[in-house]
Amino acid sequence: MSIGPTTVYIPSMEAIKRTAERLAPVVHRTPYTFHSRLSKEYDCEVYVKREDLQRVRSYKLRGAYNRISQLDQEESLRGVVCASAGNHAQGVALSCKLLNISGIIYMPVPTPAQKIEQVGMFGQSQVEVRLVGDSFDDAYHAALLESEETGRTFIHPFDDQKVIEGQATVGLEILEQSGEPLDFLFLPVGGGGLAAGVSSVFRSNSSSTRLIGVEPAGAPSFTSSVEQGKRVALEHIEKFVDGAAVKRMGELTLEICRLNKVEPATVREGAVCQTILEFYNKDACVVEPAGAMSLTVLEQYREAIKGKRVACVISGGNNDITRTSEIKERALLESSLKHYFIVRFPQRAGALKEFVAEVLGPDDDITHFEYTKKTNRENGSAVVGIELKHSSDLQPLIQKMKERSFFGDYLNDKPELFQFLV
Repeated sequence: MSIGPTTVYIPSMEAIKRTAERLAPVVHRTPYTFHSRLSKEYDCEVYVKREDLQRVRSYKLRGAYNRISQLDQEESLRGVVCASAGNHAQGVALSCKLLNISGIIYMPVPTPAQKIEQVGMFGQSQVEVRLVGDSFDDAYHAALLESEETGRTFIHPFDDQKVIEGQATVGLEILEQSGEPLDFLFLPVGGGGLAAGVSSVFRSNSSSTRLIGVEPAGAPSFTSSVEQGKRVALEHIEKFVDGAAVKRMGELTLEICRLNKVEPATVREGAVCQTILEFYNKDACVVEPAGAMSLTVLEQYREAIKGKRVACVISGGNNDITRTSEIKERALLESSLKHYFIVRFPQRAGALKEFVAEVLGPDDDITHFEYTKKTNRENGSAVVGIELKHSSDLQPLIQKMKERSFFGDYLNDKPELFQFLV
């Protein structure tokens, strides 16, 4: 595969070590701990690098501070501008505050409120937040225009040498904290800054470690680029994993990942939601969607990692509590425990009672019911959401609905209709 030039900048260990010294007064050396539950589940040694416990609850402070702290005096006076779905914005905001530099931060309109509020808290009077467009790419173009018009330095969230060197310090810490060589290292990928930086550390110091770059199935820019042998811009993306949902991976980061032999992998958004809930319920750990991807992908590598030493980077913990209901819904759908139907109810007394008593199982719950009779037909249709206790209860439920003439349609496998419910 040939994606770009055969020679490309790759962070040197000397530059990464200098960066680590520069960042030492600002960033936390986050924990690297053995995870007993996952180790038992996958029959291997699983370690987690907890960047969700970083000062801004993600690794993004490393790259942002490294870049902004090296501006010259004239650039510092003009200020900076950036685009971000949340975590890079927080890193830039805190950096602006610590370095007394003015910043304008463009964020997509759908960005969770919690991340927007955090940006204001970290940057205080030094930053201004502007919401633009539906995706990172919309905010990105607005920020570039601002940079051209005002002379502010654009702080790229991933495709910048100094930013990559900052993110690479995560890998330096893992190398120092792990002690023994790792067989696998799982890294989340959005724009690719973390994967590019960390993979550079490991290719220089632990070349036998398999490096897996994990991205959301609904925004597979890395996977698509590798498959097509060129940098691909996706036309449409699923924005749920907001910290990694980009239409196009960075040009520089893609080349570095290619040369460092980072292998792409994707995880479904619903599976990510299951991981988020499991870590909250079982480990009292709040993980954001992008941060959960490296944990979610372990299931796909179950056989390969058996008996091996494995590390996962939990890249962030900025999860908005208002998204909990959506996360639960997606998790239930992923596990085949939540199902939507069009149910045909006869226009007679007792029809609903019959459906509940004779069709639904003893553990089935109605969680959504929307009924509208618009005609004089004998049957009126309703959209009904049903939560099951066991996925195996689905087919018996459908069979009983058909036997009693309640079945109208099954909506889970009809995305053109289902999108209006979830």
